[in-house]
Amino acid sequence: MICALGAAVCFGTATVLQAMAAREAASAGDGTSTSGNDSGSGSGSGTSGGAGADAALFLRAVRQWRYLVGLGLDGVGFLLQIVALRSLPIYAVGAALAASLAVTAVVAARLLHVRLSRVEWGAVGVVCAGLAMLGLASGAEGDRAGSIALKYAMLGTAVGVLLLGAVGGRLPERGRGLVLGLGAGFGFGVVEVAVRLVDDLAVGSLLRNPATYALLLGGGAAFLLLTSALQRGSVTVATAGMVIGETIGPAVVGVVWLGDRTREGLGWLAVLGFVVAVVGALALARFGEAPVEVSAGVP
Repeated sequence: MICALGAAVCFGTATVLQAMAAREAASAGDGTSTSGNDSGSGSGSGTSGGAGADAALFLRAVRQWRYLVGLGLDGVGFLLQIVALRSLPIYAVGAALAASLAVTAVVAARLLHVRLSRVEWGAVGVVCAGLAMLGLASGAEGDRAGSIALKYAMLGTAVGVLLLGAVGGRLPERGRGLVLGLGAGFGFGVVEVAVRLVDDLAVGSLLRNPATYALLLGGGAAFLLLTSALQRGSVTVATAGMVIGETIGPAVVGVVWLGDRTREGLGWLAVLGFVVAVVGALALARFGEAPVEVSAGVP
């Protein structure tokens, strides 16, 4: 559980650092102050110059030490996620990763001087309580080897995520963010399951394993859909869809097909902890993208 929580801390902190760097890079490009109402972000949602402007912003951002540290934290977080998925049930890891929103909220309150409401502070506490329940109730990872059919099913799901992105991008604005966010969540869920289905790291075995391609395609598609969702829809709606998509489906797959279990007699506590952690994360969905920094003069 420590690795899963460490991954959440890395991902949540990286979101804030990358947003700070991107906003500083955006202000350097247009000559405005980094504080106030600058809407530039790591996802490029605040830019208006299209792909060219986004590329220029990215090139300026990568020269910021905060952005580089954020990328490093993302890399460390991914490695910790892999370790966690190899030793814990998928449902526990998924809920812990959703808790990165709570980390983003707390770090944003500290570094961006964002004021959290009482409800949001309460949601942070709820997430922590849910994770504590999961830590007490979760057992070891399942001992079932995934079937070849499941591996191909994950690859097919990854392809479906790409198709969903193509369709979702054409939807009206009201439903677009939710569909793209759900699609991103499904893609991240494919990654969680695919890590468990890669049982031999020899190069030849990796190349022959459909789960390898599912992991790469699902992860890439998820990042594309999430970026599009944050650029073209509500951050809160898109992040809520992502949390739902990346937690419930993989948890079911882990329990039904991979043999994930809880400690004896604590199944009810694991279910309760999972639900509590996910609901708390949904209440913090606006922190799927780090909020704008509040200047010192704002009351």
